[in-house]
Amino acid sequence: MNKNSENLYRFLVGLADDSVVLSHRLSEWCSNGPYLEEDIALSNIALDYIGRARMFYQYAVEIEGKGRTEDDIAYHRNEREFTNTLIHELPINDFAFTMVRQYFVDVFYCEYLQQLTQSSDSQVAAIAAKALKESRYHLKRSEPWIKQLSEGTEESKHRVQLALDELENFVGEMFLMEDWEKELVEQGIAVDREALQADWDKQVQEFLAESEMKFPDSQLQIRGGRNGIHTEHLGHMLSEMQYLQRVHPGLKW
Repeated sequence: MNKNSENLYRFLVGLADDSVVLSHRLSEWCSNGPYLEEDIALSNIALDYIGRARMFYQYAVEIEGKGRTEDDIAYHRNEREFTNTLIHELPINDFAFTMVRQYFVDVFYCEYLQQLTQSSDSQVAAIAAKALKESRYHLKRSEPWIKQLSEGTEESKHRVQLALDELENFVGEMFLMEDWEKELVEQGIAVDREALQADWDKQVQEFLAESEMKFPDSQLQIRGGRNGIHTEHLGHMLSEMQYLQRVHPGLKW
């Protein structure tokens, strides 16, 4: 691959990794949700992210041109080869944590994917357009949950605040731009994440203030995901997610 193709491949795999990792995390609520309807809803959102990951992986292997499949990339790389941002890989914790994380990424994706639909790469733009519809629906679900939990009992409000405090250190990485991604922005393919940060902060701050919740800002604290440097949680998660393909290579349903 030439440099432009390498950058595009890296871009696609990063977005796919974000989606497949968050999908697996959300799937961990299957049979563990607070009630049946929410159990099913979280499982369906996990499937949305799986579909998104597949589209990005499929385009990535097409660009790569080595005959690999989406399964090869998803199931036969170790944690140092994954390039998802760290917020996606954190354990689900309690329900409040999951919903705060989901709200944060939903706000981000609604703006990010909207801009990505204008990509000069028609296939990237098409994937973004489909994913944007899903993210808008996801945000319509996560916002009411944050409000309900923040204005519910003292216990639910306390758990939301704990989640906000923990996630503060991971939000900033969503807006971090690597040099190779900046080159894609110049070509009109990618989106300038840094330019989204101020609006994200404003929207989140105003929404949380309605329920008197405190979240300082999205200043970057912990980074490394796009370069394969992860928390201790990702390796354990991949050992479960990749188990069947590792034991039975080439397994097909």
